[in-house]
Amino acid sequence: MDIQQGDVLLFQTVDGGDININNGIVEMSGGLETAAYLSLFGGNEDDDGRDDNDANWWGNLLENETSKQYRSETQFLLQAFPVNSSSILRLESANKRDLAWFVSDAVASSVDSDVTIPGVNKINMDIDIDAIGQESSFNFLENWKFET
Repeated sequence: MDIQQGDVLLFQTVDGGDININNGIVEMSGGLETAAYLSLFGGNEDDDGRDDNDANWWGNLLENETSKQYRSETQFLLQAFPVNSSSILRLESANKRDLAWFVSDAVASSVDSDVTIPGVNKINMDIDIDAIGQESSFNFLENWKFET
């Protein structure tokens, strides 16, 4: 029996995250994809990232290290505001804040985000993480969930 190493590879779909299972074996990854995905879409989507917010994800109550808590401002913004140029700038900033732990915990030397609108109510997030000389790029296409 082969031992699987790394993290379960999570990827974005139009209705949330998913995994691949091939021949009964879950696809794994030794890269940063899963950590980036959980940083952007983990936790409670009603949590706006403020410390005084009562919508904090329950799993954060057991974690003392702030960098290991899921406080996805990105996920919150996707359902809190309408799509416009101001929201795009806020989303890019939220991406960088949600992924800042990569730099503060010395996993990476830099994180960058570029957000575009590829279609009606769609957001494309290009994330670049320079993991101390080895660049990783991820793309997350997400539905904008704001309802009027």
